[in-house]
Amino acid sequence: MSKLHLTFTTLLLLLLGMTAPAFAAGRAECDALPSKVLGHPVHYCALLPERYDHDKTAKFPVLYELHGLGNNEQTFVSMGLWNTLDSLRTEKKIGDLIVATPDAGASFYVNSFDHKTRYEDFFLHEFIPYIEHRYRGLGTRAGRSLGGVSMGGYGALHYAFAHPEMFRSVAVHSAALIEDIPQGTRFGGDILTPFGRPFNAAFWKQNSPFALAHTAGPRLSGLRIYFDCGEHDDYGFEDGAHALDKQLTKAHIAHEFHIYSGRHDVRYFSAHLPQSITFVSQGAAIK
Repeated sequence: MSKLHLTFTTLLLLLLGMTAPAFAAGRAECDALPSKVLGHPVHYCALLPERYDHDKTAKFPVLYELHGLGNNEQTFVSMGLWNTLDSLRTEKKIGDLIVATPDAGASFYVNSFDHKTRYEDFFLHEFIPYIEHRYRGLGTRAGRSLGGVSMGGYGALHYAFAHPEMFRSVAVHSAALIEDIPQGTRFGGDILTPFGRPFNAAFWKQNSPFALAHTAGPRLSGLRIYFDCGEHDDYGFEDGAHALDKQLTKAHIAHEFHIYSGRHDVRYFSAHLPQSITFVSQGAAIK
């Protein structure tokens, strides 16, 4: 399989026509892993800190960052995530951690209604073990967190609330939070097809972070939770964010929630990624 190694400093210096130094700030490795669950290879990128290559015995916390609908595993790289990580490390706001970004297509990160695409099973039982073995992840709850934007925010909250025993923190932006969608609602293209065609409202509700948080109840007490949304989100996801805040507050589940100025776009995500990454790092088992 093809593999792409991009060194942060190397890329910058190549653009400037300069020679890279002996030590780089870190690198992104983009590759693919075979999946028996899905029946095809799944592409991913792993953003590795400088110490990963310099200390072959070191193990690292892993942040699984989940992309939005219409994007792929390289979206966060193109958004400048590696520069954000380097800046936060330089400012000593975060420690060394690995960020892994899998391609999820339009799966919404769930096992589909028709059982043909079991993305959740792939993520939990193939992707996480693969990443933490190959890249020397800590392999513990304390060293494992979730992040995401839009559809990826939905997926991260879904995993965290369904499996709080697996994750230390979840921190998302503009998550696709909608409490109720009418049965049989028609959508263009592949939007929401994981929830049935015609759309199955009960299956949507069953998988929603709202239902999963209610079911988990006190089990969420050890999970660090952060979410924010733009006050003028193009899809109205700020309403869902307010509803989740209200639900968690009523259940006395600690969380951090913000509504900021902005829309549902790359500008908003990029502006607030440093907050979610810092939040995750503060709760991670940094070694």
